[in-house]
Amino acid sequence: MKQNRKQAATFDPNFGTAVQAVDAIRRGVISSRELTSHVFERIKKHNPTLNLFVTLVEDQAMARAKQADEMLAKKKSWGTLHGLPVLVKDVFATEGIRTTSGSKMLERYTPKEDAVVVARLKAAGAIIVGKTNLPEFGGDWQSFNDVAGTSNNPWDVARTPGGSTGGGAAALAAGFAFLEIGGDLAGSIRIPSHFCGVYGHRPTVHVVPLRGHIPPPPGVPAVPAEFPVPGPLARSAEDLLLELGVVAGPDSPESIAYRWSLPAPRKTTLREYRIGYVVDDPFCPVDSPVKDVLSSAIESLRRSGAQLTEGWPAGVDPSSQYENYGWLLAAFLSVTLPDDAFKKMQRAAAEGAGDPWVRGTTSLHRDWLQQSAQRLSARAVWQDYFKTYDAFLMPVSFVTAFPHDHRRDMNARKIMTAGGERAYTDIGKWISFATLTGCPATVAPVGRTNSGLPVGIQIMGPFLEDATPIDIAMKMADVTGRFVAPPNLAV
Repeated sequence: MKQNRKQAATFDPNFGTAVQAVDAIRRGVISSRELTSHVFERIKKHNPTLNLFVTLVEDQAMARAKQADEMLAKKKSWGTLHGLPVLVKDVFATEGIRTTSGSKMLERYTPKEDAVVVARLKAAGAIIVGKTNLPEFGGDWQSFNDVAGTSNNPWDVARTPGGSTGGGAAALAAGFAFLEIGGDLAGSIRIPSHFCGVYGHRPTVHVVPLRGHIPPPPGVPAVPAEFPVPGPLARSAEDLLLELGVVAGPDSPESIAYRWSLPAPRKTTLREYRIGYVVDDPFCPVDSPVKDVLSSAIESLRRSGAQLTEGWPAGVDPSSQYENYGWLLAAFLSVTLPDDAFKKMQRAAAEGAGDPWVRGTTSLHRDWLQQSAQRLSARAVWQDYFKTYDAFLMPVSFVTAFPHDHRRDMNARKIMTAGGERAYTDIGKWISFATLTGCPATVAPVGRTNSGLPVGIQIMGPFLEDATPIDIAMKMADVTGRFVAPPNLAV
């Protein structure tokens, strides 16, 4: 796409932020049709190498962009995202656009209505570019399936972009749109954001409605759950706040009585924030290249005047909280197990297997209530900490993006680090605290390793105060760095 001098001086259509893009469209610096067309030009140029989509809808997107421009010509607007090209993870139902959740069983499934988050994005004026790739039913930290194949990391195509929102995080890093709506159960927003060098936010549990998410299967109402949440990914912290403001709020019928408003950030400057942190711990040792980048970011924050205190909150035993999380995660996922697999787990439990995954999968309701009480106690411990501190910084994962490994048995997969071989499931340890407690957590890029791979930091905030960790990420950008485009995708 050719740009005139005015465009070139005010807006980057490749890697500009969503806030900048919406403003550029509104001011007439660029039209929605021009921007949407430019996005598809980039996709055609770079996606054959990256393979980040399950479905693209160029004709539909261009038609809606034309309508957006016609509306603006009449000085009318659909909303805060008017004319903005966005992405949707292929776990969310999209009316008239197939929704596979990465499964051959749903390869031809086309929903008749949108998921709540999709409907809200469209109502705000967003233009859907396509559905981004993921592992089958979102069940992995890599993004590959039998419908769309393997997605590659734009920083190194031999490596995974993460999962399960891997296609979306990589597409943002590649400049294929301006926002993604993803979902996070076991780090599915946070880990891909870390691996791809973009921003991601896991909202406080229940703040963003899940209705229209697959799983559960189409037509099956979602069971109220304490772990999975939809959330935004973007190229800036400001964009996270923009998208969260669109998709958050109670679903019907709760919306008859309930209203939601985002509490303001606790402080106005970075120096005012009181922030705790750890960059490593024996419960999940952090690979030295990641630790070096995180330590450098902490020192930059300290030099900027931020009030930093090292160490876990009083009363937090990371190993114990992770075990509680693993037990409840297994219990939540057990409903999806086929009967034969569930019976195998029951036999293992009867034989005395002590693995929390086995015990959680086959638990009695009494056991689940006891574990849930532990979860609420863990939330209370963190909330007590947040009476004094405003946020807690920690790694997203112990490792950067790793080479593709698609062996069916996750226990057979290993991660090679500077310190030796590690269990594949260690990837999900550092994300467990926000998931367990329901607290919000933002991921912000803070640098790259000597080998050039992105590293993000996780900013956990107080329950229901999502604007605080996002605001800290926003203010950190001037100190620790912000989104940087992969060098081979700069044009």
